[in-house]
Amino acid sequence: MYEARGRIGENARVTSDSTGDYQELVDEISELLGAPATLESRDFELIAFGAYDSEGDLDPSALDPVRTRSILTRRSTDAVRAWFEGFGITRATGPVRIPPTPEAGVYRGRTCLPVRHGGVVLGYVWLLDTDPGPTEAQLAAAMEVTGRIGALLADEARHGADLSRELRAVLTAEREWQREMAVAELRSALGARADGPHAVVCVAPWPSAGPDDAPSVRTVPGAAALCTLASGAAGRSLALLVRLRSAQVPAPAVSAAGKLLERARGTAGAGAAGEAVAGVAAPRTGLAELAAAWGEASAAARAAAAEPRLGPVAEWASIGPFRLLTALSPGAAPDPAVRALLFPVHRELARTAEVYLDRAGQAGRTAAELGIHRQTLYYRLSRVEQLTGLDLDDGEDRLLLHMALKARRL
Repeated sequence: MYEARGRIGENARVTSDSTGDYQELVDEISELLGAPATLESRDFELIAFGAYDSEGDLDPSALDPVRTRSILTRRSTDAVRAWFEGFGITRATGPVRIPPTPEAGVYRGRTCLPVRHGGVVLGYVWLLDTDPGPTEAQLAAAMEVTGRIGALLADEARHGADLSRELRAVLTAEREWQREMAVAELRSALGARADGPHAVVCVAPWPSAGPDDAPSVRTVPGAAALCTLASGAAGRSLALLVRLRSAQVPAPAVSAAGKLLERARGTAGAGAAGEAVAGVAAPRTGLAELAAAWGEASAAARAAAAEPRLGPVAEWASIGPFRLLTALSPGAAPDPAVRALLFPVHRELARTAEVYLDRAGQAGRTAAELGIHRQTLYYRLSRVEQLTGLDLDDGEDRLLLHMALKARRL
């Protein structure tokens, strides 16, 4: 299982087949302290949790909403993150006691054990309060375990930087021989996993602020994905290479796209990236068609942005005519015959024509959808013919108009 995060020209992080290692270390801390422990990344995304209970059954009422949400959704909210960081956990080198605060959803007090390596915080182990609580000696022993967790996370970061750079090299290669070399290096780095089924995902636009603003797909249970940032037809985008169990089941890729889309929109707020969308390429086996798959994923994301009904996560196989339209140059001028119709002053006429063509020329359905009388519809269609010089009774003219109206969205 691999998982990475990063951006062009910056470091990334990756996890190898280490999920079990994290679980074992978290269970070790739970046993040491006699309390349920939860491990989160520094982005407050769930990595592993223990359900230790000395009585044998953990009372569900003992879980406050913050811990419950973290376990069920695999991450905490930005508000929870800001609240806990206010106690100085990002700078702490030892346990930090956080009291219960019901108004913040923290019904039980807890202790945070910062996970550090090389002076950098990489994650947090959370312990719900128990009675009696852990002794100083027990906490010291638990902190030694967090050191082992930190070393594991740091090792993944170093490995992830290489994988992310290799994926970027494949997606950004300008010449075929460069791409072939990049694919060979990525295949070598991934080993046997490179020959399995996968899907490429594009999330665009992707907001990025600083060097530590790196996305993670830990939020998707069981997903294995390599992430990087790249520029493509959909703009500055997050690229994911998601490993699948079967080339016929792209669900893990769709799920990963949805989770990271939530992150993109949450990070962007009301900004332009708040309208982020995602595209999923057709699944493939092996890496030979990685560049083509990236083109499909980017095209599907563009289609989702152009046609809201296709999104927010659009699969290449489901975008219909946009598979052809996205192949056109983004800067291509509209066909001369329809240029006048695309002026803002004729927006209503253009919409009428598009709905009419979408409904296969059925006047009754078109008028009903637009909420107008049939005579009004016929008048508008005649105006469309006058502006364009096209004959709506001619199949090729209708095709030209329909494609031009769809292409303008891109």
